[in-house]
Amino acid sequence: MGALLTFGLGTGGTPAAAAVACPTGVDSDFNGDGIRDTAIADPEATVAGVRKAGEVHVVYGGGKGTLTVSQEPADVPGAPEAGDRYGYALAVYDADLDGCSDLVIGSPYEDIGTAADSGFVHLVYGSPEGLNAGGRAVKEFYQGNGKALAGAAEAGDWAGYAVAAGKTASGSPYLLIGLPGESVGTVEDAGTFCYVHGTAQTVVCVGQDTDAGGAVAEQDDRFGSSLAATSTHFAVGNPGESLGTTTFAGGVSVFSHTLSSGRPKLLTGMAQDQDAVLGAEEVGDQFGAAVAMVPYRASGATSTTESLLAVGTPGEDLATTVDAGAVQVFRIAANGTFTEIAWIDQNTTDVAGETEAGDFFGQRLAAVNTAPNATSTGTNARLAIGVPGEESSEEHRDKGGVQIVPLVGAPGASDEWIDPGYGIPGTPAPRQLAGLSLAATPSLLYVGMPYGPTEGRAVHGFPWNVASGGAPTVTLKPGEGGIPDTGTAFGTTVR
Repeated sequence: MGALLTFGLGTGGTPAAAAVACPTGVDSDFNGDGIRDTAIADPEATVAGVRKAGEVHVVYGGGKGTLTVSQEPADVPGAPEAGDRYGYALAVYDADLDGCSDLVIGSPYEDIGTAADSGFVHLVYGSPEGLNAGGRAVKEFYQGNGKALAGAAEAGDWAGYAVAAGKTASGSPYLLIGLPGESVGTVEDAGTFCYVHGTAQTVVCVGQDTDAGGAVAEQDDRFGSSLAATSTHFAVGNPGESLGTTTFAGGVSVFSHTLSSGRPKLLTGMAQDQDAVLGAEEVGDQFGAAVAMVPYRASGATSTTESLLAVGTPGEDLATTVDAGAVQVFRIAANGTFTEIAWIDQNTTDVAGETEAGDFFGQRLAAVNTAPNATSTGTNARLAIGVPGEESSEEHRDKGGVQIVPLVGAPGASDEWIDPGYGIPGTPAPRQLAGLSLAATPSLLYVGMPYGPTEGRAVHGFPWNVASGGAPTVTLKPGEGGIPDTGTAFGTTVR
C-alpha cells in the first residue's frame, strides 16, 4: 500500500491555498475557502504502470487547482497493486470538526498481507492548505494487526465496498464502512458494516448475527453492500438476502445514530415479503442494491426528525419484463416506523419512458433535499435514478440514462429524463451505461460517464430541476481545467 498526492496544475491553475483556518462548514470544502470542491475517482486507472490500481482527482472550487490522489509514493501508507481499484467508493465529511472537509477513499480489492481483496479505507484530512497538507497523517481502516476494524483480514471481505459519512443531529461526525464479503463464522459473504463515530473515531462493527443486526446471517446476504444516511437515520442494504427459499430477494435495515450499549440502534428491517412493503419477493430482485436517503419535514412540523429512504430493486420483474427494475420510497419516522409512499418504475403514470427487459432501473440512486429545514416538497426533495441498461435502439444497447423524479408527490408530476445525446453531452453508443455513476450536492446532480467513447468520458453537473434533455451547467473532463489527461474510467465515483 502507498500513496501520492500531487498538484496537477493546468492552464490558470494555482495551488489550493485558502483560509488561515477552516471556519466555513461548507460541504465538500477540503481547503476551507468557502467554495465546494469535487472528488472524482477513476478506480480502473493505471498508476506507475500498474493496471487498475486506481486514483482520485480532486478539483478545487474557484479555480484553485487540482490534486491527484493515488497509492504511488509515500504521503499515504501503501503501494499501487494490480486490481486495487483505489477510489471504488468515496465519501466526504468533517471527521475532526475543524471546518475543513475530509475525504474517505474505499479500496475494497486491496490485498492485506496474503488476504486478497480484503480491502481498506483511507481518511485523508483537509486543511487550509488543502488535502493531506496540514500535517495530519492519513488514517487507515482495515482488518488485522489492530488496524481499527474488528476481525482478521480475510480474502474477499471487500472492506470499503460502500462508504457513507456525515454529522448526526447532535453534531457528532460518523463514518459507515461496508464489508459485504465478510464471513460470519462459517457463513460466507454474510457481510457486516462498521460504524465510526465521534472525533475519537470509536469503531463498532455490526453484522446480522449481532444484537444490533437483528437477523440471521446467511450465505451471500452481502450485508453492507449499500449505505445511505441522514443526521437521524442510516440504511444498510443486503441485496443478497434470501427470503425463505427465494434467493437474492434482498432487504434493508434502518438504524438510528443513537447508541445502545455502544452500538447504533436497529429501528426496523424491510423486505418485499412484508405486508407494509409493495411487491412480492422474487429470485434476483436485489431489493437494497442501491439506497438513498434525505431528511424529511412534514407540513406543520417544527423540526426535521424524519427521513425519506429510496430503495433500488434493479432485478425487479414487471409482469413478463425481466430485470426491468423499480424504486420504492419510504417515509421513516424518528422511531423507525415506516410508510411506503411511492413505487416508481417506467410504467408509472406520466413517468417518461417504458419498461424493457434488462433496464435495471434503480441500479444507482442519488437524492437531495435542498431545504431540509422547510416543508419537504417535490421541488426541494428530488431523486435521480440510474437506468444503465436502457437502450434507444438495437444500435445503442445499454446506452443507459437517468430518470429524475420528485420524492414527494406523484413521481410523474415533474419527472425529467437525460441520456447520452439528450442532455448528457456526447454521441450515443453501446455500453455507455449512463446512470451507473450518480452523486448529489445541494445545487447539482453529478452524472459520471466513465464508459463509452473516450471523448465522451467526463462528469457533468445538472441542476436538480433540469428540463428533460437540458444541458449540464458544469463539465469536468480529463485534459481540461488542470485534470490530467490520463485514466481509464474517469467519473466512476463522484463526491
